[in-house]
Amino acid sequence: MAGLFAGIGGIELGFHQCLGDKLDTVLLCESWAPAQTVLRTQFPNVELHPDVAELRDLPGNLDVLAAGFPCTDLSQAGRTAGIRGDQSGLVGHVFEMLRLIKQSGRKTPWVLIENVPNMLTLDRGEAMAYLVSELESLGYRWAYRVVDSRFTGTPQRRRRVILVASVTDDPRKVLFADDSGFDDSILRGDSFGFYWTEGRTGVGWAKDATPTLKGGSSVGIPSPPAIWIPERELGSRFITPTIEDSESLQGFERGWTSSASDGKRNGPRWKLVGNAVTVGVSKWVAGRILDPGEYRNDLASAWERNGGWPHAAWGEKGRVWRVDISEFPTQSSYKHLLDVVRIEDCPPLSGRAASGFWSRLSQTNLGRYPNFREHIRDYVELATMVKIA
Repeated sequence: MAGLFAGIGGIELGFHQCLGDKLDTVLLCESWAPAQTVLRTQFPNVELHPDVAELRDLPGNLDVLAAGFPCTDLSQAGRTAGIRGDQSGLVGHVFEMLRLIKQSGRKTPWVLIENVPNMLTLDRGEAMAYLVSELESLGYRWAYRVVDSRFTGTPQRRRRVILVASVTDDPRKVLFADDSGFDDSILRGDSFGFYWTEGRTGVGWAKDATPTLKGGSSVGIPSPPAIWIPERELGSRFITPTIEDSESLQGFERGWTSSASDGKRNGPRWKLVGNAVTVGVSKWVAGRILDPGEYRNDLASAWERNGGWPHAAWGEKGRVWRVDISEFPTQSSYKHLLDVVRIEDCPPLSGRAASGFWSRLSQTNLGRYPNFREHIRDYVELATMVKIA
């Protein structure tokens, strides 16, 4: 296996957890220095290359090539600049990946790509059209599916596109063999995640989970979601998870990114974790590559592009089929939010953050969950009397 735009190794770690000694990661490529530090610490015996554009070729015995393309411009949390954005440069990144496949002397049997769902609608679907057409030009059959990380059991609502392409096997048997749906009756009502940075057009509401962890700004300013715990005392009802909690919510061991700490509160670790691939998602993909399932043809129907792409589809030779399937392939044992987050270590949501959120929320009709608006209002009033840092 080799990983391009490897980040902190979420894809590779998931494959290792699934395959164990059957897997040998032989190359990682990552340009950001803090991420390189983490990769050197966690994958000390793997070759690390700093620039995909200067990488001459791929290892000759490669079975899986993974690419978690930078998604700053593709994410709704970013600037949505499109497929040619300065930071994302999706066209350039795809070009480099395809260049390496062509120059390797053999087509890598499996290609795995991860990105945000917004790539399905960017530039009226041009991003996906470009990507799949280039894969098809090399003889790959492809399939993709939007999945929600909660299917892995982690209490984080995180939707991502997983695309698998192969020149030797059927990727439909990897991505579409499983479909459990999601039974929300398993969720407890003792905690709720939301974005305190929002409040005008949405709040990112998540029961017994956090909304998607985000990488913060380009300078690493952390903006973890807040958690409301209704039954706690007023001054501790609203907290924010620690960086170690966030690592755990992404499926990593606590402290996975500690080697990249710069000693500052607003260090790079939040961006590293927020941009990572949930480990359990790649573990599931690895398991199905190793042991493909059965694909039901009745789930698919021919699809003609007219704007954005569907949430799941497959294609080859210029044709596309839409697949009617959920975002939950399986349902692993669910870890409840308060069983993952160590609330005794979590800082309270600051009075300033709560006040800003309430000023925005109070102008809308959002956040109407019973007692939520009253609790945030009372929390802000308390913060004016007793400083909540």
